[in-house]
Amino acid sequence: MTSHETVLIVDFGSQFTQLLARRVRALAVFCEITTPKDALAEARAKGAKAIILSGGPSSVYDPGAPSVERDILQIGIPVLGVCYGMQFIFKELGGTVAPSNEREYGRAEMRVRGGAGAAGALLEGVAPVSTVWMSHGDKCEKLPAGFKALAQSDSCPFAAAADVKRKIYTVQFHPEVTHTAEGQKILRNFLFRIAGFSGDYTVPDFVESSVAAIRERVGDGAVVMGLSGGVDSSVAAVLIHRAIGRRLHCVFVDNGLLRLGEREQVEKTFAGAFEVDLHTVDASAGFLNKLKGVVDPERKRKIIGGEFIEVFAEAARKFKDARFLGQGTLYPDVIESVSVFGGPTAKIKSHHNVGGLPADLKFELIEPLRMCFKDEVRAIGRAIGLPAEIIERQPFPGPGLAVRCPGVVTAERLDLLRRADAIVTNEIEASGLHRDLWQYFAVLLPVQSVGVMGDGRTYEAVCSLRVVRSDDGMTADWAQLPHALLGKIASRIVNEVRGINRVLLDITSKPPGTIEWE
Repeated sequence: MTSHETVLIVDFGSQFTQLLARRVRALAVFCEITTPKDALAEARAKGAKAIILSGGPSSVYDPGAPSVERDILQIGIPVLGVCYGMQFIFKELGGTVAPSNEREYGRAEMRVRGGAGAAGALLEGVAPVSTVWMSHGDKCEKLPAGFKALAQSDSCPFAAAADVKRKIYTVQFHPEVTHTAEGQKILRNFLFRIAGFSGDYTVPDFVESSVAAIRERVGDGAVVMGLSGGVDSSVAAVLIHRAIGRRLHCVFVDNGLLRLGEREQVEKTFAGAFEVDLHTVDASAGFLNKLKGVVDPERKRKIIGGEFIEVFAEAARKFKDARFLGQGTLYPDVIESVSVFGGPTAKIKSHHNVGGLPADLKFELIEPLRMCFKDEVRAIGRAIGLPAEIIERQPFPGPGLAVRCPGVVTAERLDLLRRADAIVTNEIEASGLHRDLWQYFAVLLPVQSVGVMGDGRTYEAVCSLRVVRSDDGMTADWAQLPHALLGKIASRIVNEVRGINRVLLDITSKPPGTIEWE
């Protein structure tokens, strides 16, 4: 990949760190996330043009509170401290940080203090009064020497402050969340007005450099790859195929947990239109046998992941020329595996990926999307000519319909779920509303309900609709679809899917819920 001007984001543990990186990328500026212990070395090694210190849940006075080497504030490149990042800077440079009598969480009113000239560059063009999103218990009470106050809120005397001479800028709020009305303008000011970025990070550049890098690394060798048909693996496969052609061997495992018509679509797109060397393995019977009687969602995920590895490894051994393993790993997969302290993050659910392959399969990894977020992957997919039905596909979990089938997983229950899910997908996409949605699918609940159909009593399964809006899957709100559309979906499911007699609507946001049920 060609070299880009880089922002280094130091992760102090904020739930919004990935979102902060996405906001930076949206401005056509390349960024990477690093841990505090690696920050100074990486800033120097990568020639970072600016640094952003993220927020975090700690107090700067907590034992073991995360910190970076103080030299990072003295290497002469612009620094932006956000929330905890601001408090860390104040504490390190001689300001005062103290516990606040009132924890400030949620929307707040920020009032700009003025700031004509260079000191106002961060808030240039920002309204005199605007809404920001606060999330802090401590507050900065005394400015370090050389700093100037730029803005305040009711309970925060220094909502923004800067030391222009040392190129250090701070904000107590989170500019990366949508609740901060002019947050993107503030980030743009920091990156372009203060740090002097040119905004050279573009999709065509990425595609060209990625293909060249794959071709150089693989040489005259070959790559084997598990192709799921999802956006990530599809885009990664086409990039690798563009680089080395038929020396990419794709393995599609039919685990019996796919959506209606999924296998046929993958074979038509990749073996047909793109002429990829595609090998389909029908392993559905083996997966269902291993899942027999299993209810716990984590056990389901582990069983499915383990069985996939066995099936894939057996298929991969046939390709004697393959020294590389292709994967559709995304940047969130990478950074979620390392916490602010360099260890594992709190586990919500297991990720499904081709890991833990047998020792005799000594592959080197090829991960062309390793530095990309989901929205960037879709843009890359459009640039390389993938059809809309692949690019615009809603995310689908690695364990497939097994995690949308709480309770035991059987062929019969999967058939009910598959047909109900197809109705949900078809009706929402026919309405055109899917373009504003992140995911929309059916969940088959492990309960039955009494119903009446015709003149007879029924006692059948219950289905729930899950329809959410989100920018990135990290947070999500349930989508309020038109009642007529909901009614049509429910009517079709009850009438066309014999075995389901009741349809519910899940109106839980993330958090506190997750998008998937398991």
